[in-house]
Amino acid sequence: MLQESEIQSIKQRFGIIGNSAALNHAIQVAVQVAPTDMTVLITGESGSGKESFSKIIHQLSARKHGKFIAINCGAIPEGTIDSELFGHEKGSFTGAHEARKGYFEVTDGGTIFLDEIGEMPLGTQARLLRVLENGEFIKVGSSKVQKTNVRVVAATNVNLLESVEKNRFRQDLYYRLNTVPIYVPALRERGSDVLLLFRKFASDFAEKYKVKPVKLMDDAAVTIQKYRFPGNIRQLKNLVEQISVLEMDRNIMAETLLKYLPQESNYLPALYQPSERDDRSAHEMSEREILYKLLFDMKKDLNDLKKVVYDSAKNGQLDPGIIKGNQDLFGTMQEDASESDKDQKKSPYPLDSGNNIYDDYEEEKIEDIVHETEQDDSLSLEKKEKELIIKALRKNNNKRKQAAHDLGISERTLYRKIKQYDITE
Repeated sequence: MLQESEIQSIKQRFGIIGNSAALNHAIQVAVQVAPTDMTVLITGESGSGKESFSKIIHQLSARKHGKFIAINCGAIPEGTIDSELFGHEKGSFTGAHEARKGYFEVTDGGTIFLDEIGEMPLGTQARLLRVLENGEFIKVGSSKVQKTNVRVVAATNVNLLESVEKNRFRQDLYYRLNTVPIYVPALRERGSDVLLLFRKFASDFAEKYKVKPVKLMDDAAVTIQKYRFPGNIRQLKNLVEQISVLEMDRNIMAETLLKYLPQESNYLPALYQPSERDDRSAHEMSEREILYKLLFDMKKDLNDLKKVVYDSAKNGQLDPGIIKGNQDLFGTMQEDASESDKDQKKSPYPLDSGNNIYDDYEEEKIEDIVHETEQDDSLSLEKKEKELIIKALRKNNNKRKQAAHDLGISERTLYRKIKQYDITE
């Protein structure tokens, strides 16, 4: 068990500020596991400072003189992540003009920090598992097995067990990575640490901008400790910088502070809400699914609008001739009373059968027409999407990065679309 003085020494060395019990426990575990070669999984919310703990583990280990590389798995396109991590041979794929060493070869004898490990593709996960189990890897386009002696420290801000249940993360890799778990607490779980961090950032920005440091008054100190800080330390740092630059009065009251604290509610409409049966998260939803959702919502709004028009005409608030003059929208007039009765039974909005103007509304027929149109649209959307991708690639001489930028999508999404539509570059 580390003494209080030893923990404080570690904090000073690695720039960690705070005295909460949860933070001290995370440091304690990191220091204890550092001298070993055990794989470590660091969990915690985005912006909580997980990378600092990977540096503690590396610097206090026997590998401290070896290389340390931090890699964001979510920032590397799916089509190139294998090449980045394990290297490739010359000519192994389009654009591979020369052989390249991967991070696992370059960092032999050192430590690799794999941030956002939950975003790693399943195929790459299988390759990583082999490295962890046997210290072996194969370059892309090669059949030669190579050895490496690399310590892996992984981090994630998602629940990997849920990803395992939804088949987005390998179960065997999860248990291999989770040999020693370290949980980095969120800022809202650290109590008065937020005040210590505020003073530190205020002092740093005062020196940077040559101004007097801002200071929280008592009411502002109470307010800031109640705020949840979804962006954690990163959000707090940006907040202090804004206040340091924009406020003339260096004594910050609660009223002033609240102007810089965003409301913890989402003002954007939710395009999609996964059902209990849907095992995919919202960020995996394709562009086409979003479009379908919008179409269905528009169709519902149109049907609701038709009902309002019918009710208004029925009550004498609108001229019934409006409906007669828009047969293509409201359906064919039915003169036969018995046929009108059938229509009334089928309609989700029961109408007065004594007036044939209202009896001819056939909800089911309208839905069939809309459904057929949507099927045609889906085919044309796919065709148009493929054509746009081909045009963008030709325009940019098959350079995917520039093509993705022109299309307004990520390079990873573009790569997936190229494979989906079997586009030859």
